[in-house]
Amino acid sequence: MNNRALLTFLLPLCLSTTTAMAQNDADTSQLKAKAALGQQLFFDVNLSRNRSQSCASCHSPAQGFADNRKGTELGGSLGDDGHSLGDRNAPTAAYAAFSPEFHRKANGEWVGGQFWDGRASTLADQAGGPPLNPIEMGMPDKASVVARLKDTPRYVMQFEKLYGSGILEQPEKAYAAMVDSLEAFEKTREFAPFDSKYDRFLRGEAKLTDQEELGRLLFFSQQFTNCNQCHQLRTSSRAKDETFTSYEYRNIGTPVNTKLRAVNGVAAEFIDQGLLDNPAIDDPTQAGKFKIPTLRNVAVTGPYMHNGVFQDLRTVVLFYDKYNNPTRTTNPETGEPWGKPEVSANLALKELEAGPALEDERVDALVAFMKTLTDQRYEHLLK
Repeated sequence: MNNRALLTFLLPLCLSTTTAMAQNDADTSQLKAKAALGQQLFFDVNLSRNRSQSCASCHSPAQGFADNRKGTELGGSLGDDGHSLGDRNAPTAAYAAFSPEFHRKANGEWVGGQFWDGRASTLADQAGGPPLNPIEMGMPDKASVVARLKDTPRYVMQFEKLYGSGILEQPEKAYAAMVDSLEAFEKTREFAPFDSKYDRFLRGEAKLTDQEELGRLLFFSQQFTNCNQCHQLRTSSRAKDETFTSYEYRNIGTPVNTKLRAVNGVAAEFIDQGLLDNPAIDDPTQAGKFKIPTLRNVAVTGPYMHNGVFQDLRTVVLFYDKYNNPTRTTNPETGEPWGKPEVSANLALKELEAGPALEDERVDALVAFMKTLTDQRYEHLLK
């Protein structure tokens, strides 16, 4: 092939590659711009009815993207009206982007989605919920939220640039654009840095203590604990992108949070059905099941369980151990026997009873290991 023929052959390829690279750069720039808008919205209290609450109020970047406001020690999250207290614990938004869309697997198990019952299939779906929830941000409708957006000139400029001229004159499309930008922000490294001591250990940058190493071995063991049956996603115990949840749903027999119910106005006889409360589910065998949470930052994002019934991480380990250890009869936080399951049907006994009883030394080792899952910027919060 002569030089002219070669040039004729290569020129279209070069142009095609250059065009593709330019498109990729444009897409990256667009995504960054959406995330930047989403970041502003995430912290904007003006998107709540009384202009007192933002996404960050219940998902504080200073506390592992969980709720650390006064009053949340009861287990629920306070609403924008200053008195409404939810019946469920606000889960961390960290690493939430790794949850797959809500769907049913071939084996019949439901998996993925957002919220404790998976009712929001995607991050964008989840982001659209709190502004309209009367006991959260309390806005009456989407048009009211969009009207607040229009009050801020920079939002008008950004939305029109990213989503098209006149977008804020179309409430449904504008609301969808808002949650799209929030989703873009929640997919950034800000929410999932993978830089905990455990991650640094995997990269050879940190050494675990003997206690932490024992906890790691126990956690991933197929024989000495049942932890990894629900809290391991990847096949390898040394996977660098492990999120420490299968994203499935289980009923582990969590008792009612009576302290929370005593102040939030929810009737004592009310039963939180978990997954069965998801509008897409009508199978009674799903009652009492809740989404298995990530253990990333678990040591700094208490209280624990879907209803915040436990304050201490060690209590959680003891609660699991009670299924195999007849000596674990008392909740150390109350000094009383463990409460009965809120939903006694559909208990995941196959998984709960899979491990042997744990000695105190091993309980402490598991807690020590879970502390190593704390993102580096939150390590100062560890106790």
